[in-house]
Amino acid sequence: MSDVAERLGVARSTAHRLLQTLVYRDFAVQDDQRLYHPGPVLELATHSQSHVSRLRGAALPHLQRLVDVLGESVNLTIRTVDRTRFIASVECQQILRVGSREGMVFPAHKTSGGLVLLADLSPEEVDDLYSSERYAQRPEERPDPVKLRALLARVRKSGFALNNGLSERGVIALGVAVRGVDGRAQAGLAVSMPSVRYDRQRLPSLVAALNRAAGAIEADHLPAGSGSSS
Repeated sequence: MSDVAERLGVARSTAHRLLQTLVYRDFAVQDDQRLYHPGPVLELATHSQSHVSRLRGAALPHLQRLVDVLGESVNLTIRTVDRTRFIASVECQQILRVGSREGMVFPAHKTSGGLVLLADLSPEEVDDLYSSERYAQRPEERPDPVKLRALLARVRKSGFALNNGLSERGVIALGVAVRGVDGRAQAGLAVSMPSVRYDRQRLPSLVAALNRAAGAIEADHLPAGSGSSS
């Protein structure tokens, strides 16, 4: 913190507030010795030209085809710690629609894509991710652990996540996982629509279309470290 204060020419208290903001936004992390290091966002940027950009490039044509089939907006998300980041989004052409969320960040437990990614973690990993210690500076943002475990158990069992107004009132989203060659979830593929247009009877066909698109993305995407070339 003293190094930052000296480099920026500000008081230590100001440097402390700036660093805490960076930690809150995942641009920095603080270790047990209270030293600061680059956070998940910067780590993501380091690899953005490899894994994430290839995933996005492979997904975009399938997202467009999915929009043509479903008539609703679709997006692709990845998880960064306890948040999801929208790396690709294709809007439908309906007048009333969910707009592009590309580049936006939401709490992972409040998006359908984030929920399928969280459901891929072990219960111990989820407990650590949402521990009270990690949320000491923002306790109001911490989800109820019991409710979250029950929700993730339902997602694991069904193979999809339903988000009914969790991130935005009046919006419903369905999400499935896009998996790598190791079977682990790499991204969340979701369709979003105004709740007034959601028909529960369409749920099986929506999930089936999402799973087909996810499978096509998996077939086209070469995971980082696979040793293959495009």
